[in-house]
Amino acid sequence: MSSLHQTLPVVNAPPISVDGIAKLTAQRKALSEQLGHAIVGQRDVIENVLLTIFCGGHALIVGVPGLAKTLLVRSLSRALNLSFSRIQFTPDLMPSDITGTDIIEEDPATGKRRLEFLPGPIFANLILADEINRTPPKTQAAMLQTMQEHEVSIGSKTYALPAPFHVFATQNPIEMEGTYVLPEAQADRFMFSIQCNYPTNAEEEMVVRNTTGTAVADLTPVLDGKEIIEIQKLVRAMPVSDEVLRYAVQLVSRSRPEDPLAPQYVKEYVRWGASPRASQYLVLGAKGRAAITGKLCADYEGVRSVARQVLRHRILTNFNARAQKITVTEIVEKLLNEVRPGA
Repeated sequence: MSSLHQTLPVVNAPPISVDGIAKLTAQRKALSEQLGHAIVGQRDVIENVLLTIFCGGHALIVGVPGLAKTLLVRSLSRALNLSFSRIQFTPDLMPSDITGTDIIEEDPATGKRRLEFLPGPIFANLILADEINRTPPKTQAAMLQTMQEHEVSIGSKTYALPAPFHVFATQNPIEMEGTYVLPEAQADRFMFSIQCNYPTNAEEEMVVRNTTGTAVADLTPVLDGKEIIEIQKLVRAMPVSDEVLRYAVQLVSRSRPEDPLAPQYVKEYVRWGASPRASQYLVLGAKGRAAITGKLCADYEGVRSVARQVLRHRILTNFNARAQKITVTEIVEKLLNEVRPGA
C-alpha cells in the first residue's frame, strides 16, 4: 500500500462531545447570519465557504464578475476576526509579489549589508486570490507550497505561515477573455470548487437597493483563530464507518478511465480522473457536513452532499467529450446516480 493511501483519515475515532457539536451548529448559524448582513442570497455558497473553513481547506469560488465573490471573502475575515490579505492576480504578477523576497538592508550599527526577508501578502490567515486564472501558470505555481505545507521557501530558508491559513480564490469562467486554465496540481489543492450563480430578481433588487444607498453592513466577529483551529480538530475527530469511507473511494476511483470498474462513458470521455485527494476531501467534507448539522458521525449523504464541489474541478474531459459537448457536471451526476452506497 502506498504512503499516500496510508494517510487517509482514521476511521475508528472515539465518540466526540455532543456539547461540542451543539456549540458548532450554533456558531455556524451565527456566522451565516453575520454574513447575511453583507451578502444577499447565495446561501449555498456561504454554507460551502464555512464548511471549507471548518474542514481546514481551501476553495475556488467560480462565477462571472459582479456576484459578490470578493465581498463574501472580505466579510468572512471580519466575521472570523482573522488577518486578511487580498492579492489581485494579473498577467504581470510575479511569484515574489505573492510570497515575498529577500532585500538588501544596511545595518545602521555596523554599516554592513545583509539580506532581510520582506514577507509578501501571503502571510495572513485568510487569503483572497482574486481572479486567480488571470495570471500565467508560472505565477499560480507560487501558491503550491503555501497551500499544501503552509510555508514559504525563499532561498535556503523556510518561513511558516500563520495558523489558521485558508486560500479562497475567485475565478472567472475559463471561456472568458484573458483567462488561463489552472494547472492540475494547483486545482487539486483546492478542497472545493464552489459555483456562484446569478441572484434571483428579488435578490438582485435587494442588492441594488443596499448598494446604492448610504447604509453600510456592520459585522460582528463570531469566532477567532484559536476557536477555528479547535473546530477543525473536532471535525477531524468525527467518526466515519469503513462502509462510508469505502463508498467515497469507490466514487472517486470510478471517475478514472483506467479503473476496471469505470463506466463506459468515463472510459470514453474522461482524460484524467480525480486524484486520491478527492477521496480524502469527500470523507473530510462528510465529517464537516455531519458536524455542522448536529450529527455524531459522517454518513453516505454527507459524502454525496459534497461530491459535486470536490469532483468538478478534478475530472478532466478529453477531446471526444468536448466535441460532443459532454460536461464534467454531467459526468459527475451520472457517477452519483450509478455508484450507490453499499454497492
